[in-house]
Amino acid sequence: MADLKIRKGMPFKELSKSEFKSRFLSQYIDPAFKKLASELDLVANAAWDGYIEARKSPITEKAGPGFKNPDYDLAQDWIATKTSVDRAQKHHVKASAKSRILLINASSRSEHTCPGEMSKSYRLVKLAQAIFDAQGIETDLLDLSLIASEYGRHIHPCKACFSTAAALCHWPCSCYPNYSLGQTQDWMNEIYPMWVAAHGVMIVTPVNWFQATSPLKLMMDRLVCADGGNSDPTSTDGKDAALAKALEMADWPYPRHLEGRIFSVVVHGDTEGTQNLRRMLCDWLTSMHLEPAGAIAEIDRYIGYYEPYATSHAALDADHAIQEEVRNAARALVTAVKAKRSGKMLASDDGLIDPRPK
Repeated sequence: MADLKIRKGMPFKELSKSEFKSRFLSQYIDPAFKKLASELDLVANAAWDGYIEARKSPITEKAGPGFKNPDYDLAQDWIATKTSVDRAQKHHVKASAKSRILLINASSRSEHTCPGEMSKSYRLVKLAQAIFDAQGIETDLLDLSLIASEYGRHIHPCKACFSTAAALCHWPCSCYPNYSLGQTQDWMNEIYPMWVAAHGVMIVTPVNWFQATSPLKLMMDRLVCADGGNSDPTSTDGKDAALAKALEMADWPYPRHLEGRIFSVVVHGDTEGTQNLRRMLCDWLTSMHLEPAGAIAEIDRYIGYYEPYATSHAALDADHAIQEEVRNAARALVTAVKAKRSGKMLASDDGLIDPRPK
């Protein structure tokens, strides 16, 4: 018989009121806030009350029809995101809808923050976007550099609910926002519908220390709920681990919420890691049952190999081959998306049963 015991034992530190207020008020260190000290103290006291009472989702409404427990109180934030995801899915399957591609700049580098210069990834993204525009494809440009350059853009880390039980990981993610901990303004609430609406996805990214960039990895981890995630948080009474384990053991269906979308990946670097990162990203996408647009749409290249960083944009200017390769990857993605939507692109594993399902 399966051991479904909930394992506990990690330490937990509850902040004192003074420590909490010190952390809360540290974001208002600008002297401009000095004249508002008394008002800020009142706000800090209100925030403390939310923290000590653990009001993660202070504004809720009844789940309503379509959920296992219609009387369950769901966070309004989650309901709004779920509504957006459902609307995006309707667009995705609508035969008369224009083909849509999610184009992702995964670099955190931007001229509008400390680097003082645009990223090469963004330049490559614009090359691809020109191809999509010319072919009448609708494009959602997701610029992950905004996480570092725009106020109020956050992708909070995945809490790994899936590792407790698949059914505990809700689709879309219900872990955020958590108002009691100040974990708000979660960008994923806008990003999930972009992935769902897309017929194709193109990721353009540099290599950071042999790996994915910070914002890309944050988004990837938070997309775990798209692969096997539970669309009904009321079935687990929110985050009841025991209920979720029991659901998983009752033959969890493992829904693939992004299945069938076509992808392209472009990875560039200057000294190392491009091939490994390209393989990792393609493995990740195929693991979620997205489909590759073809070998020409999967690129790993060096730009200015072991040349000075200061001249890296000049190296891209001179590298006409990588520029055309990115255009070709975009063209291949468009072709594959059109073939998929017209029923001419058939997956080789159609009808086959996976002997090792997740």
